[in-house]
Amino acid sequence: MGTITTKDGAEIYYKDWGEGQPIVFHHGWPLSADDWDAQMLYFIGKGFRVIAHDRRGHGRSSQIANGHTMEQYALDAAAVTEHLGLSNAVHIGHSTGGGEAASYVARYGKGRVAKLIMVAAVPPIMVKSDSNPEGAPIEVFDDFRKQLAANRSQFYSDVAGGPFYGFNREGADVSQAVIENWWRQGMMGSALAHYEGIKAFSETDFTEDLKKIDVPTLVMQGDDDQVVPINASGMQSSKIIKNATLKVYKGYPHGMLTTHADALNADMLDFIQS
Repeated sequence: MGTITTKDGAEIYYKDWGEGQPIVFHHGWPLSADDWDAQMLYFIGKGFRVIAHDRRGHGRSSQIANGHTMEQYALDAAAVTEHLGLSNAVHIGHSTGGGEAASYVARYGKGRVAKLIMVAAVPPIMVKSDSNPEGAPIEVFDDFRKQLAANRSQFYSDVAGGPFYGFNREGADVSQAVIENWWRQGMMGSALAHYEGIKAFSETDFTEDLKKIDVPTLVMQGDDDQVVPINASGMQSSKIIKNATLKVYKGYPHGMLTTHADALNADMLDFIQS
C-alpha cells in the first residue's frame, strides 16, 4: 500500500500486491479500492500483480476540492501507473471506473496496456439527449444530487439495499453485510467529490475515447442492471470499440462483481489468458 501526490496536490492512495502481469482495477462511484476485494484476492492467487487505487475524494485518498472530472480521474490513474512503472497491464473498470479505465487506455495507455475489461460501465454517455435517446433524463441525476445533499447516509443505504445489487427484486438473496460494506465505503469519501462526481459519470461523453481504444476489450454487463441500463451503455460501447467482445449476463445486477464474483472472475481470467 502507498500514496502518490498529483501535480495539483491530490494524495492518491493505492494497493499494490503480488508479482507477475499487472491488473489495475478502477472502482465505481462512490466507492473505493476495497470494492475489488473479491477480484484482487482471486487474481493474486492466480499469479498476477494486482493494483487498485482510491479515486480522488474517495476512500482514503485526500478530500481535495477540485478535479472531480473524468478527464482528471484518467490523469490520476496515469500518475499511479507511471509511478509504479507498469507495462503489459490489464485494466478493469466497473461503472464510473469503466469510464475512467476507458479514458486512461485511450489517452495514456499506448504501449502500456495489454487488454481492457469494462464491467457495467457508464460509457458512452448516460444522460438522455436527442442523440442518446436510450439515456436517463437529467432529472434522474438531479434527484441523485438532491438526495445526497439532503441525507447522504440514507441515500447510500437506499442505493445499496435496492437497485445496486438487485436486492429490490422479488426473491433476491439480500446480504446486510454487503449493504453495510457499500455504505461504509461511500461514507469514507468526500460529499463534495461524490456530488460533483454525479455530473462526471452521467454527462461525460466517452465516444471519442472509445474510438481510440485499440487493445482487445471485454464488455461485461447484466441485462437487469438498474443503475447503468445495458441498452444505453454496454450495447453501445461494444459497437464503438474496434476490438470489443460483449458478454451479457441474464438477470445479473449492476453490482454483479460482488453478487456473482465466481462467474465474473472466471470469465475475466479466461479473457486475460486468451
